[in-house]
Amino acid sequence: MAHRTPEELEAGLGRILAAPKVVGALELVVRRPAVDGREVVDRAELDLEHGLVGDDWERRGRSGGRPASTEAQITVTSARAIDLVAGTRDRWALAGDQLYVDFDVSQENLPAGTRLAVGTAVLEVSEAPHTGCKKFAARFGLEAIRFFSTDEGLALNLRGINTRIVEPGAVRAGDAVRKL
Repeated sequence: MAHRTPEELEAGLGRILAAPKVVGALELVVRRPAVDGREVVDRAELDLEHGLVGDDWERRGRSGGRPASTEAQITVTSARAIDLVAGTRDRWALAGDQLYVDFDVSQENLPAGTRLAVGTAVLEVSEAPHTGCKKFAARFGLEAIRFFSTDEGLALNLRGINTRIVEPGAVRAGDAVRKL
C-alpha cells in the first residue's frame, strides 16, 4: 500500500478533531504475543501486574532495551488517526498499540492523570510520551511520523498515549470508553 502524502494527512485532520471527548468506543483490541506479532482479539483481560494478558509488554520492555514500565502498560491510540495513516482497518494492528479507540486522546482532553473506563477496567493516562519508532515509519511512511510529530500532532497525541491499569477488568471491541 502506498503511504499517505502530506496533503492527504492534512486533509484527514478534521475527522480526527471531531472524535468524541467524553464517551467514545473501543474499536479494536490487539495482543502482541511476541515482537512483531499481532493478534486481533474480541476480548482481553487487563491485569494490574501483567498488563494485557497474553501480551509480551512485560517481557519485551521498552525501546532501547529499557525495562517495562507500568507507566506504559497499555498503549491507547486514536482509531481515527491510525485509520488515516493505515488506509485500511486490516492494517491498524501494524501500529503496535493495544487499544484503538474512537475518542479524543489529545493532551487537552486527556492530560496525565486522567482516568478512562474501558469495559470493566480503568486506565490512567501517564506522563510518559508515546512516540513513533522506525517500525512505525517503515509501515506507514516517513510523512506519517513527520505529521504525528508536529507541534499540533504531539498536542493531539496522534501517535497515542501510554496508560497504566488502575482497576483490572475485561475489555472487548465495542465497549464504551468513558472519561472519568
